[in-house]
Amino acid sequence: MNTITGAETASPAHHRQLLDDLVSDHATALLAYAEKLLSDRHTAQDIVQETLIRAWPHTERLYSTEGSVRGWLLTVARNLIVDRMRSACVRRESVGIDNRDVVLPDHCESVLISVETTSLLRQLSHDHREVLVHTYLCGRTIKETARILRIPAGTVKSRQHYALNALRARVASGDPTTMS
Repeated sequence: MNTITGAETASPAHHRQLLDDLVSDHATALLAYAEKLLSDRHTAQDIVQETLIRAWPHTERLYSTEGSVRGWLLTVARNLIVDRMRSACVRRESVGIDNRDVVLPDHCESVLISVETTSLLRQLSHDHREVLVHTYLCGRTIKETARILRIPAGTVKSRQHYALNALRARVASGDPTTMS
């Protein structure tokens, strides 16, 4: 570590160098410490990242005082681990090996449906699409939609009727890209 002069303390390059030194000198030890306490490398990496983020505004002071930089970092990491474990405990979750093999549901079907629906809606006229967005996606009533769009309620009903018929026809034909 280089000697700090008064002119260097305000320099952004100097501050960046201190942060680089902090990471290169202590990140490996922090990761080993967090991983030992958590038995989970991914969570330990999150803790190390959060610890370094918290140290970032204090790098100048950390290197200019008599205390141990690593001791301060390990204390911050330990506190973050305790906080994470406490919050997981309150939510009745466990942090560690047990959570690694959790099978998450595949959401590709819902994404595909969303893409197809968006494609179908884009093929409708602006007026028809606008009515469907208000009544179905925003959950508004016919009266509310009529008031917002400044059209009669009967017009909202007919646009909704024709828009739904057009969508049904496209879905029944099996080709969502053609407009009838």
